[in-house]
Amino acid sequence: MRYIVHLVLLLTLCASPAFASDTQLVELIVFRQGGDSLPSSAIAPDLWADNATRVSRDMQRTTQLDYLARKLTADDGYQVLMHQSWLQHSSDAQATVAIKAGEAHFNHYPIEGTLAFKLARNNKVELDLWLNQFNADKTLRSSERFTHQATVANEQVTFIDHYPFGALMRIQPQNTQAPKRTNTTNTTNTTNHAAEFE
Repeated sequence: MRYIVHLVLLLTLCASPAFASDTQLVELIVFRQGGDSLPSSAIAPDLWADNATRVSRDMQRTTQLDYLARKLTADDGYQVLMHQSWLQHSSDAQATVAIKAGEAHFNHYPIEGTLAFKLARNNKVELDLWLNQFNADKTLRSSERFTHQATVANEQVTFIDHYPFGALMRIQPQNTQAPKRTNTTNTTNTTNHAAEFE
């Protein structure tokens, strides 16, 4: 009987990280690099969100990477297009969310698209965004597409480069307290050239 109790305790300890990581704090900064524009041959589809889960208002959280966003200045050739943070609930190893920014025009937004996750210690993400321009009557005039796959390690800021766009992303499993950041914080944990923005 004693051995069974020990086995149950051991299994519980081993399983705890999996249960604790069912919720992640995701933060995403999307920006333009340089002044180039590369319109896609097609405009964003009406079903741009497909069956993805929309990031609702109650999922949104206060951004923590403002100190990095402030470094993406026009003087250095950058333009921040979107900066959002949200709490991602997922009991599955895979999830896809629909993200958007700006005012809606006929169910389209200045920035719209999906972010697909394969969650693990080193998360696999697939970003598929449309950056839209509108006519005077608010119909779609043209779209640029930012699509890229990347590996995003937990707790680390990752730079996703897809010229003329770029993104900074961090995924924090919520089994630990998210660290507080200041302008003087040591940022040696950043990866994939994220240190370029420090």
